Amino acid sequence: MKPLILVSNDDGIHSPGLKAAAEAVMELGELVIAAPACQQTSMGRAFPRTDELGKIERVKLMLNGKEVTGYKVYGLPAYAAAHGILELSRRKPDICISGVNYGENLGTNLTCSGTVGAVLEADTHGVPGIALSVTADIGIQRSTEYPVREWDRVKKIVRYWTEKSLCEGMGYGASMLNINIPEPVPEPESYCYTRQSRQGYFTFSKPLIKDMFRPYEIPTAIGCTEESLGKDDDIYAVCIKKIVSVTPMAHDLTVKNF
Repeated sequence: MKPLILVSNDDGIHSPGLKAAAEAVMELGELVIAAPACQQTSMGRAFPRTDELGKIERVKLMLNGKEVTGYKVYGLPAYAAAHGILELSRRKPDICISGVNYGENLGTNLTCSGTVGAVLEADTHGVPGIALSVTADIGIQRSTEYPVREWDRVKKIVRYWTEKSLCEGMGYGASMLNINIPEPVPEPESYCYTRQSRQGYFTFSKPLIKDMFRPYEIPTAIGCTEESLGKDDDIYAVCIKKIVSVTPMAHDLTVKNF
């Protein structure tokens, strides 16, 4: 029996990154594509209640020249993954692929990520998952104006890790992998296993003097230096070494020495 592969993301059903991920793995098994109806970056594993929550629409996607049915889920990434597993799959998926995300998910910002949120949800259903992200300018990470980019080398990495995980497992007792891909995109073999950095990759700036009753978005910027990073952490691999960072993850947040 072919593996059943759930493909989801947080950038929305029409993201070129989702298309790239699905195209990369479609020859490895059967696909179920279930993704948010619209852009849902930085929503983590949230489950907010909305009027259209749980509404699902079929959409036609062109993957490698073939028309494939995908499912547009009205809800956040974790909700899309849950519907993909519980409602849209004929059996439990063998793996969940989330991405490919526009924008890196590194360090202590990891829990903000909707891309990671989808695999966290999959993991609660006993489905291992891989979250994949490519570096992107911070200004476009929440945009629906998806920039044109070359995906072929990224697809090789998606396929490499999906196939490896299906055949060998994820290693280190992990049930999830968080994979971040730098620019320029290296070959799949150019990677290292990393720890999640204890630093925030994106940092907030203190708000300026403002009217507290007006909407305001706290300014965000990349806020780390080479000197402050551990040489075995995810930020160092992507930003300094310029190789693929692969962080093995588990859902248990209990401190190790408890």
